[in-house]
Amino acid sequence: MYLDEAILDDTRRIDTGNAAALLPHIASAALQVRQSAVLAQEAGVARLGVDGRPRAVLVAGVGGSALAAGILAAVAGPASPVPVIGHHTHGLPGWVGVSDMVLAVSASGTSAETCSVVEEAARRGARIAVVAPADTPLAHLADLAGAPFVPLTGQRPARTTLWSLAVPLLVAARALGIVRLADDAVEAAAARLEDVATRCRSSSESFVNPAKTLALQLAGTLPLIWGTSPVTSVAAERAASQLATNAKYPAVVGALPHPGHHQVALLDGPFGAGLDTGGTSGQDELEDFFRDRVEEEQSIRLRLVLLRDPDAERPEVSRQAEAAVAVAVERGVGVTELRAEGAGPLERLASLIGLFDFTAVYTALALGIDPSQVPAVRDLGR
Repeated sequence: MYLDEAILDDTRRIDTGNAAALLPHIASAALQVRQSAVLAQEAGVARLGVDGRPRAVLVAGVGGSALAAGILAAVAGPASPVPVIGHHTHGLPGWVGVSDMVLAVSASGTSAETCSVVEEAARRGARIAVVAPADTPLAHLADLAGAPFVPLTGQRPARTTLWSLAVPLLVAARALGIVRLADDAVEAAAARLEDVATRCRSSSESFVNPAKTLALQLAGTLPLIWGTSPVTSVAAERAASQLATNAKYPAVVGALPHPGHHQVALLDGPFGAGLDTGGTSGQDELEDFFRDRVEEEQSIRLRLVLLRDPDAERPEVSRQAEAAVAVAVERGVGVTELRAEGAGPLERLASLIGLFDFTAVYTALALGIDPSQVPAVRDLGR
């Protein structure tokens, strides 16, 4: 697999090439956090709490919008007084009713799945709030239901709008008494995203740019990305989706303890230690010794990417993570450990999601892939 490492240190090629359609929008994450928090307040999401805490919160969204549910659940944490459930298909589960809250998010405002959710929620009398672009079918449904509507601002590719979609959900959840999220915590997340954008900017050289360094570590491997807490598990999911969409590159997503307990067996398979078990002998070994390897294509190996969360990991998970590193090293599998940074869960999420959003674009560039185009995604929706 050919890697064009030189492009990552060629600012002119990056800023005038295909990445120019994405990097400025990724760098706008901090602005999205601040703007969407204000827009949510202006939309009146605070009134959602007038009727008290709901029985459950269902977050509807598909594609790039789906991860907003994971962010809300991670910030609410295991101590959440009500379940926060992501829903990524048509219609509503049978249990949803007047005692429940339905939050619908869509970067396009045209998602058939999410529109069907809002229509059914209105028929059942559930509380509703919607985040989507103005003048779209979803915005129209919100108006018909009399639901708070938070508009998306700016023209951004859907895969760069995560924070514009997620932050209004957090503001709504705060009004419902589901999360404790001070304004300072929102600002801390924005500041963290600004710091990531500065360190990962296109003009920053590879040896000091964490996103470019990570891109070169991942390219040519099969990343096995594990979270070690609810926060880092969401970041792992985001990493894989951005690698798929922007770099068209596969990754295996997991977490400790589950499903990492099963996925660790991959380290003994054909992408791990199994690459080194040829079972040759005698004349075969002699031929192998003198074989010309210049023209051979290098096999793809796993790379274990551990997203650590020291402030939130359970002690037994920390021990499993350390054991996983030892097991990988013993089998010749490379390891990358990244730590979530920040005080609260939202800021820690921002530290990792921001990094991987840049990393996916730089991975695409190193592989010679256009990160701005997603023809297969369009074809699937025909």
